[in-house]
Amino acid sequence: MRFNDIATLVQKALDQYPKFSDLNLTVGRPVQVCADGVLKPVSFPLMTSVLTPVQTEQIVMCLVEGNKRLLSDLLLHGSCDLSYQHPSGPRFRVNIFSQRGTYSIVMRQLSSKIPTIKEMKMPECFYKMAQEKNGIILFVGATGSGKSTSLAAILDVINETSPVHVVTLEDPIEFVHPHKKATFNQRELGLDFDQFASGLRAALRQAPHVILVGEIRDKETMEIALNAADTGHLVFSTLHTVNAGQAINRILGMFSIEEERQIRSRLADTIRWIVAQRLLPKVGGGRVAAYEILRSNLQIKSLILQGESEEKTFYGTLEKGSAYDMQTFDQHILKLFEDNLITEETALAYASSKAKVRQGIDLIKSKRGEKTTDIEGLSIDFDWDESP
Repeated sequence: MRFNDIATLVQKALDQYPKFSDLNLTVGRPVQVCADGVLKPVSFPLMTSVLTPVQTEQIVMCLVEGNKRLLSDLLLHGSCDLSYQHPSGPRFRVNIFSQRGTYSIVMRQLSSKIPTIKEMKMPECFYKMAQEKNGIILFVGATGSGKSTSLAAILDVINETSPVHVVTLEDPIEFVHPHKKATFNQRELGLDFDQFASGLRAALRQAPHVILVGEIRDKETMEIALNAADTGHLVFSTLHTVNAGQAINRILGMFSIEEERQIRSRLADTIRWIVAQRLLPKVGGGRVAAYEILRSNLQIKSLILQGESEEKTFYGTLEKGSAYDMQTFDQHILKLFEDNLITEETALAYASSKAKVRQGIDLIKSKRGEKTTDIEGLSIDFDWDESP
């Protein structure tokens, strides 16, 4: 396997599935792409019907190209991340990992076009996030849920409207921002800095107004992000959590019990927004994003400081917080169902509270004049005798 063969392989995948999100190379399976959330085989004559350990190892060696840091990460930690630029233009974020003694590769296709809030039909409150001057804004969700896309759209608004210095720390760089009103310095993990913590510490000496940290992975990075927010910077970052409320708990879990009170106080002062994302199968093909949105106000600050109770929860506060641009996943999922963008089955499958979504679906169907139950033909038996 030569480097040119990788380019040919990627081109075959692009020819057959132009909008695929991921190229998946796993031993014992054919070359596959993920299109609309489903794995599909790619016809590639230079490969056997299923990939062999030798083939995936050859691909790994071609991608790594003798890079000592990547080889060290792969051998010591079992995985490594890098970027790949196809000759025809598309860029890919590559993750190589070992499994059962063999190597697998997942190549995520990156968009070359900067997304916009309007084009992507993102919530209008994203424009308000771009107007924040300091604090922390977090986007949370599973890998591939669109967090980087949303952040790129917000940074593009800043780029269009504000003459500020933006420093990004990414793994790898996904969207290349041209200089508009803002000045962008985009740094890539492994090429420009060795760890997010050290890159973020250095960024504080680079006179930034806005900092994007690709992911907060540990206590040290979180502490420096809090320091940056405390000193007047606007910090964007991501976490891998299920919803907005759990993001707070995830951060608290990075610190000791003795530090919890102080961290709660700092979070209450610095958190501006937390957005959780999920991508749902869309009617007619493709996927549509569902958002849970938390915005700092007195109630949210109290929850961060005191913790949740039976009477006061993040879910309940978001549910009643529409005046502050807040919403739960379930509220947005019901709106997507009402707009005929997702099916009833999808709405229930991705709901946080199936009971509430079920109730909401029944109300929507009633307004449409549709049946809300399959039970028919019930009547009262007036002749029933209670006597023994």
